[in-house]
Amino acid sequence: MSADSNALHWRRMAAGDLAAVSRMAAIIHTGFFEEDAIYSERLELYPEGCHLLQAASGEALGYAITHPWRLYSMPALNSMLERLPTTPSTYYLHDIALMPAARGTGAAGRIVSLLAAHAGEQGFDTMSLVAVNNSAGFWQKHGFEIDDRPELEAKLRTYSDDARFMLRRLR
Repeated sequence: MSADSNALHWRRMAAGDLAAVSRMAAIIHTGFFEEDAIYSERLELYPEGCHLLQAASGEALGYAITHPWRLYSMPALNSMLERLPTTPSTYYLHDIALMPAARGTGAAGRIVSLLAAHAGEQGFDTMSLVAVNNSAGFWQKHGFEIDDRPELEAKLRTYSDDARFMLRRLR
């Protein structure tokens, strides 16, 4: 059973949401463990890039964690950033995750649109991400293209065998 798309809304994440984010990540990303400190640090470093999908009932059904970064230099899985770059060159989508009840509601497309608008307002020319779980098709529907670069292959394999670096041009 999926949630009613009209009863779902994205809002800025708050520190009090981190327990729900951790709970959802444990369910959604069983093969991509990240410590709670990763989510907490991303929220602290770039709160305007962290969002929570909430049902009308108040239940958390998804999250998005994003931040400015350096193009072609994706952070290693489960690694602390320590600080954002002083001259970022891409808007990086660290993670967008939806609980099964929120899938198929259009919520993922809505947050991608909101993030693209934010990235454009901040002056970024690109958005980038690492697609896993055979999700490249979803990202292609939202304007991302696979960007195969031999120098990224080893790092991508630390995510998964199907990991693909993807890029969306905003300008």
